[in-house]
Amino acid sequence: MQGTYLPVGLLEPARLLRDKMGVYLRTAPAHGPMRAGWVAAAIVVAACTCAPAWATFGFAEVQAAARELASKPYQAPADELAPALASLTHAQYRSISYNPDARLWAGEKTPFSVGFLVRGNNYHDRVRINEIDATGAHEITFDRNDFDFGDLDLSAGTRADAGFSGFTLHLRAPRKIWTLSPATPALALDAATDVRIMTFQGASFIHGPGRGQSGAGATARGLAVDTGLMSGEEFPRFVEFWIRHPGADAAAVVILALLDSRRVTGAYRFAVHPGATLRVDVQARLYLREPVTVLGLAPLDSMYFYGENDHRHDPGDYRPEVHGSDGLQIHAGNGEWIWRPLLNPRRLLVTSFAMDDPQGFGLMQRDLDFASYQDLDRRYDQSSSVWVTPAGPWGAGRVELVMLPTPDATNNNIVAFWAPEKVPEPQQPFDLAYRLEWQRGGEQTRPPGSWVTQTRAYPIAVKDKPADLGLVIDFEGPALEALAPADAVTALVASDQDSEVVAQRVVYNGATGGRRLTLQARRADAKKPMELRASLRTEGGTVSETWSYIVPGEE
Repeated sequence: MQGTYLPVGLLEPARLLRDKMGVYLRTAPAHGPMRAGWVAAAIVVAACTCAPAWATFGFAEVQAAARELASKPYQAPADELAPALASLTHAQYRSISYNPDARLWAGEKTPFSVGFLVRGNNYHDRVRINEIDATGAHEITFDRNDFDFGDLDLSAGTRADAGFSGFTLHLRAPRKIWTLSPATPALALDAATDVRIMTFQGASFIHGPGRGQSGAGATARGLAVDTGLMSGEEFPRFVEFWIRHPGADAAAVVILALLDSRRVTGAYRFAVHPGATLRVDVQARLYLREPVTVLGLAPLDSMYFYGENDHRHDPGDYRPEVHGSDGLQIHAGNGEWIWRPLLNPRRLLVTSFAMDDPQGFGLMQRDLDFASYQDLDRRYDQSSSVWVTPAGPWGAGRVELVMLPTPDATNNNIVAFWAPEKVPEPQQPFDLAYRLEWQRGGEQTRPPGSWVTQTRAYPIAVKDKPADLGLVIDFEGPALEALAPADAVTALVASDQDSEVVAQRVVYNGATGGRRLTLQARRADAKKPMELRASLRTEGGTVSETWSYIVPGEE
């Protein structure tokens, strides 16, 4: 293994399906539950039923289970979910609730509690959930009486055998101010506060919106395998969790998880820290059963239907923009900051940013103006951004962005992850480490100088015009605010070999105090994609991040 690595969190499940035209769409998949007698379960149950001491059961034991699991052939879970649960609509499934009084630690003197989620709808997988306390690790038994199924027509047997599909972590009113660090804004909670801060459900997905976030933005998952390949991706899933009792004065909760798929197993440790920005410190050790082509580390998912740079949307939709994230932000190992606006392409589109030792990357929602979305239900103006910070050097590799076509806003069609240049050999341990943060507004990680606030693209359909595409890019930030309106700012613009920028101009934007860059470009072959890059400069040097834009080739 080269270097020290870390993993990330999780999201809602999805898979790739190919339509008749060969286009891949991300849709919610059906997952099979874990079969009784499954070999991995035997490993973990043995660890749990022997009730090891608190001090002796931890991440090392889960690593040993992952290593043992990787040495044996993969056994896919059997789909044993009752048809009555599998056929529930999304609305019916969401109507099922868990009794707050039945939550783990509900009556104890700790600021945290744990609720549980039942299987149903697209959530077919049965997961084991355990608590680690002073006496050891104990499996939590599913009890149908802890759930309110409302008016759903489900038999007593179906309810009794439903099983867990995941869990939610809640923060109750602490008697103090929660802070992450002296530099992080504090989050004050009063006696009436009870906030869901994180959800583990579906494959290896984690959703953790922070304070004031709608939950419509980016989310994370444990691992991505062959994502973006035409052969389709593999979805490793968390098959078992262990939640450590946090104690009365705990500022964080530790969660251990065992991951499994046909070609990869893994042991994960999540330390969840609530605050103005929700922080999750992740460690993982992975083992490959078989070689993989693309090993996606710290993967993030989101949705981009249409926005200010994309005019392809339903003319009957009143909303100006519909997206949970509007761009990929990268802090490269050489210090460069890069911003790539997202797209809803007509066909699968994969782009990469090669580098050594990235300092961070994330799927961000920069536009937080309600007027941009006008959606009272999803509140995309309150979407969460998710930022990944590596712990230690990650070596050579690439930040990969996968953008899939989606016909509506129900599909997570955007995936971003780190792909190491060297993929570990089967049975070779591979260690990961990084920090995951759910951010919003002024709490977002941003370049220190200035950054892109909007990208608008429009076709130029004038006969004999030297350009066929126009672009308007606005930059804002302290480096530009410090300049006088008359101060000279220029743009360093580059295009790929198959395209040409024929006109460019930088002007002062009196509405924002920033600068506006306008470009006109053309390409030799409209069927080929066009890559453009631009940054702003003064006599003192670069004062902005790098705007990196791709225009897909036409059909």
